[in-house]
Amino acid sequence: MSKYYHVADLLSLMAQEQLSDVHCLVGLPPTVRKNGRLGAVGDAVPITKNTLAADIKTLLTSDIHARYLAERTVDTSVGTPDGSRFRLNVYFEKENPALAVRYIPSKIPTLASLHLPPIVDRFLTLTNGIVLVTGPAGAGKTTLLAAMLEEINKTRSEHILTFEDPIEFLFHPKQSIISQLQLGRDFLNFESALKHALRQDPNVILIGEMRDLETMNAALALAETGHVVFATLHTNSAAQTVERIVNAFPAYQQTQIRLQLSLVLRGVISQLLLPAQDSSLSPAREILVNTTAVANLIAQGKTEQIPNVILSSAADGMQTLDQDLISMVEAHIITANLAQKYSPHPKQYERLEMEET
Repeated sequence: MSKYYHVADLLSLMAQEQLSDVHCLVGLPPTVRKNGRLGAVGDAVPITKNTLAADIKTLLTSDIHARYLAERTVDTSVGTPDGSRFRLNVYFEKENPALAVRYIPSKIPTLASLHLPPIVDRFLTLTNGIVLVTGPAGAGKTTLLAAMLEEINKTRSEHILTFEDPIEFLFHPKQSIISQLQLGRDFLNFESALKHALRQDPNVILIGEMRDLETMNAALALAETGHVVFATLHTNSAAQTVERIVNAFPAYQQTQIRLQLSLVLRGVISQLLLPAQDSSLSPAREILVNTTAVANLIAQGKTEQIPNVILSSAADGMQTLDQDLISMVEAHIITANLAQKYSPHPKQYERLEMEET
């Protein structure tokens, strides 16, 4: 029997079924994503404009709802009485209200559960510098960073300061104390907030996303002044990450930024989430560690050579995306055909595809 799903019903469904995302568009049934695959809720009737608008108004605080109507889109997060949390993007589509929801697990995953290589442990003992976690939207960057910060929380006595848009995972103090600040509620913009961060006596700083030149500049400065900075970027590789940061600055500053980045960068984890053969999602990663050789390439503007250094530096804990993809194919986690689809060098998978057939 068909039924109408209000947003509250969908949030409950997400928590029960471990759905990563829900999309609400007027005129369509709610669409859910599970293990990377989209599909309509089977017994749902199409969403109506007035009911979705009313649900959204109920879901948002009055000030955030007013901002949504004024700016036509807003990011925020909400919690439900059972402890579940959700990230929301509320927007308009063809002049109708629309909603995208991401489920945030109530329990922060452990590093062991994310199957991270041992080199990541070294990033968790740093006392200065910047570590970047990169990848496309939905690649698990926030989850990975949350697991890393939680490990610091459990093992070190530090002040961890986060700047997020919005706050997703909620941390509870263990060995460390944690201050979580949300854009629009606790600070007005990243540039200004990061300028004042030093006065809050942090040891570890999380920047939810380095979106612009000002935020990047502030992050590099904080990493130079005896702080560990973790941040995300929407880039797909270590070399691309370096170029994205450098190219954000005017040409006359780029030589200085390359030198600065070569000194403060500690590592880059570039991640994808791929549909595994058991219907789960499995991460594939490129790992860069900023060795002397890498730092020299960054400073000299020879970032096109970084992949070659990663390829030959397994002893330093580095791995290319292709190396990880091939190991996943050999372990029968993903197919060679899927690895070829996501690889920057797809031809090398032709032999593996033939072996599979």
